[in-house]
Amino acid sequence: MTRIVSKEEQIINLLNVLGNKISPKFERCTGISSSRFEILHELDQVDEINQSMLQKIINIDSAAITRHLKQLEADLMVTRRKNPEDNRVTFVRLTDHGRKQIEGYKAEKTNFINQILQDFSEDEVQALADFLERMQNNF
Repeated sequence: MTRIVSKEEQIINLLNVLGNKISPKFERCTGISSSRFEILHELDQVDEINQSMLQKIINIDSAAITRHLKQLEADLMVTRRKNPEDNRVTFVRLTDHGRKQIEGYKAEKTNFINQILQDFSEDEVQALADFLERMQNNF
């Protein structure tokens, strides 16, 4: 039995499928998860940042940010240090190796985006961005 789906349902279904495909495809193309990319990207914008502030910017829970940072630290891309005045506060910064790595990841991200938006005109990309932003604002 075939079920008729409204255009609105079709849009939501397509967005859901895209969302489920983008993250693993991004990771395969760039070699890093989108969460870790976001962390490195944010750290690339500052000299050093409080870990809890970074967590809020990235919008992930404290266990996840700690897990990601421990792995990035093991990969020698970030360093963490305790605030000598308040041991509960941890500061995070990119290492030189991390700064070099994020540059490569940025290039791969650009290639990934170009692949997804291949054959879209600038006007179509702008319209899509506007539509998606309006949908997000409706939340």
